Amino acid sequence: MTAPLTRRGRRDAGQAFPVYIVVVGGLLFLALAFFAVGQAAASRNGAQTAADAAALAAGQKYRDLLTKSLLDGLRDGSYATDPAAWKDLLNGRGAPSPAACDSADWFAGRNGADLSGPGCVPDSWPTSFAVTVTTRKAVGNSVIPMTRSTHAESKATSVVGPRCTLATPADDGGGPGGGGGTDGEGGTDDKGGKGKGGPGHAPVELLCDGKRWTLDPDHLKDLPEAADLFSVRLAH
Repeated sequence: MTAPLTRRGRRDAGQAFPVYIVVVGGLLFLALAFFAVGQAAASRNGAQTAADAAALAAGQKYRDLLTKSLLDGLRDGSYATDPAAWKDLLNGRGAPSPAACDSADWFAGRNGADLSGPGCVPDSWPTSFAVTVTTRKAVGNSVIPMTRSTHAESKATSVVGPRCTLATPADDGGGPGGGGGTDGEGGTDDKGGKGKGGPGHAPVELLCDGKRWTLDPDHLKDLPEAADLFSVRLAH
């Protein structure tokens, strides 16, 4: 009885071996598939990080440009001669956007991606920058077809928002806080110069998130920072 049992055991073991190989192969395939999914997720996360960084960089650069233009308008008097354009700057609009998109491109590259598709698209209402990036590095070889040449793509949008409003309304004849009179208080004085309240000299008062700033065009000091004037956030 021992010999037949031994032969049967060997036969059963021989029949089970192919099943064992199939099970091990299946488990190995699943492990490789999960690894491929992890590769894709990591690539996608990297693309999203690059897109977020690029969008924020565009918004922050634009905020800096707005701040410079806003303060330059006080220095050269254009806040009074062209009050509508100056108020647009205060509201977060009117600065040139190409430099902001150049900044987005640079930061995307620092995070291993490039602007792609529409790239960097500015919108002036509200001021925002929609950025699309594609990773430079492909997902890589895996058991899933096509991943070798597949690059992750992601999008992000930053929004630049104004923090400040004029604390006092504009006078009838001048710009923000400016005067339009003809006597020594609001126009030209007896010596042909500008009066105390004339355009180019009248202080401008801003209320920025509850904090008051008095900006005297003739004595510009203790100026607000860009972050005091405008916020930059990612849109979700």
